[in-house]
Amino acid sequence: MVGAIAEVSHEELAKKYFSDLDSNVVVKIENIVATVSLDQTLDLDYIERSLPNVEYNPDQFPGLIFRLDTPRVTALIFKSGKMVVTGAKSTSELVKAVKKILRTLIRHGIPIVGRPRIQIQNIVASANLGVEITLERAAFLLPNSMYEPEQFPGLIHRMSDPRVVLLIFSSGKMVITGAKSEEEVYQAVRNIYLQLKDLGCIRKAEEEEELLEQELESFEETPTRRSLLSKLASRFTEFENY
Repeated sequence: MVGAIAEVSHEELAKKYFSDLDSNVVVKIENIVATVSLDQTLDLDYIERSLPNVEYNPDQFPGLIFRLDTPRVTALIFKSGKMVVTGAKSTSELVKAVKKILRTLIRHGIPIVGRPRIQIQNIVASANLGVEITLERAAFLLPNSMYEPEQFPGLIHRMSDPRVVLLIFSSGKMVITGAKSEEEVYQAVRNIYLQLKDLGCIRKAEEEEELLEQELESFEETPTRRSLLSKLASRFTEFENY
């Protein structure tokens, strides 16, 4: 009923791309935007009269708005037979939603001719590398990057293969946009982790704590600290006497 589209589980992708990394990398698909081509025209006025819970106001917008509760997606349906489907969290969820929309149309007397084709236009995902990132160093060493902390706290990196844009934050969290498949998302996250690691731009939280402890220990042993504590104690004594 629906044109072929690759479906693969997130567990399989995580195992394929992250199993050999020395960090607990987590990826979450936030939204998939896809187009569906039906190769036929549709009578939107008839669909509006036949289906409950749809919105169609051609004076304001040429498409009919069709919302599903399960899975929670929204479809914009046009007279040309084209659809834009948003809100799916996985490819399998996208296919399930399209099938449900088509079955609903058929059940209400709208025939579907031929085999609809689904094409993913954009995937938005979030990820956590499980490490902290030195953005200043990454901005200097990572090609095709822009970092202006006064305007935006994240580094913007345009990756060429796969062709995606990443918004990277010092916490190790990031947003990925522009992917055409879930596999491209996982590939991009793996690539950026390895690039940042090779450039010396990542540091695990434990290393940060150890460095802080070392700095505190060295500070405790210095004459500067003893002098500072002596002055504070003296001021405190003066304040009590006052």
